[in-house]
Amino acid sequence: MKSYTPIYSHETDVYNLEGFSPQVVDSSYLESLGVKVTPNQETLKALETGSRLFKEKYDKRILIPRPRFEEIAKDPEEIHPEIHNYTGRCPTLTFEINPVGGCGVGCQYCLVTDGDHQRELTVDLNYPLYVKRLLEKNNGPGSENRNHYYYFSPKTEAFQEASLFTGVAHRILREFIAHFDRFPESRARLFIASKAGARHLTIEHDGESVLDLFQRLKDRMQFNTSVSIMPSGFRDIIEPFAAPIQERMEAVKLCSERGILANSALVQPIFTPCLTDEAIRSFFNTLHEAGIINYKPEFLTVCPENLAMLGQYLGTFDKQMERRLYESYLMPSNSDHRKQRGRTAPDRDLSKESIRKMMAYTDSLGMSVSLCYWVRKQLEISEDMIPLINRNGFQCLGYQTNLFGG
Repeated sequence: MKSYTPIYSHETDVYNLEGFSPQVVDSSYLESLGVKVTPNQETLKALETGSRLFKEKYDKRILIPRPRFEEIAKDPEEIHPEIHNYTGRCPTLTFEINPVGGCGVGCQYCLVTDGDHQRELTVDLNYPLYVKRLLEKNNGPGSENRNHYYYFSPKTEAFQEASLFTGVAHRILREFIAHFDRFPESRARLFIASKAGARHLTIEHDGESVLDLFQRLKDRMQFNTSVSIMPSGFRDIIEPFAAPIQERMEAVKLCSERGILANSALVQPIFTPCLTDEAIRSFFNTLHEAGIINYKPEFLTVCPENLAMLGQYLGTFDKQMERRLYESYLMPSNSDHRKQRGRTAPDRDLSKESIRKMMAYTDSLGMSVSLCYWVRKQLEISEDMIPLINRNGFQCLGYQTNLFGG
């Protein structure tokens, strides 16, 4: 097991948050907040169970990842390809690249773990060899050579300490470079979604930084920064080892300066109570100044157990926001508004209203919006409101269709 010093950390975390103490979220707690909806008994039980588990983890200090990882070496032939297609209607074939087991960023809303970070991190030193085999299988002689993506990484942070300090992230990028050297006409493209800050991208391995390798892949890849709209103090708590938003925007600028496509952002997760007019203006101005022209809004989807924890974190900064968070998820009529792995999204009408609210401002900045099929279907959003492929050439998760040259 190798220990490391996180590249980014914050002065305040959940363990030293002034005045904070986990509570049991039950009907009495919701009533004391003034919550105006009455969840069903199953949901109430899940909230109470989740809040008790939260307190237990808080007391044991196991809420955020420990800065250490184990190096492993799997047989590349025994790693099975995973297709990134939650909805069954994704626009193109997309293979997942997930070299790290677990994640060192520690997001408390994590879609993969529901915010549970007790698992020890592992990094597969042989994973780049698997990527080489996967590329050859899908793009070598006899393949259909159809348009497709490799998504690095939907289940963990691509550029975290475990993948950077071992050189695994760099070696994966080098496999793509070597692939395109062998097959110049390959229709493979690399899609990266990351919370990386500028310092992540300047980490070197064998004399080359991530940014250097990106530059060698330009025109064959896109880098999508991932960042959310929320108070900075709240972000520090629920993303304990993530780069600050200013550092993520600096990463975008560094990419753009080198000709790397980096002008789309994943705006996630969106906590609807945080969408004040002032917050929307400030947030999107920051993205606009960094050169972002497209964004995919993705609302927080959450199980009730995890909601009990996230609500209390938010309530530390604003109790009214905590109340509104519960109200937007817990009404019985919203119980079927579920995404992958059974997570609940916020009230449909509120979600659609929130998208319109963001668009009302971002349209003035010339920014376009991309949405996945599931959101379109759930919210009944037509192509008249948001085209499948928008005016800037982005689709679904934020894939840039122009990468394939028509």
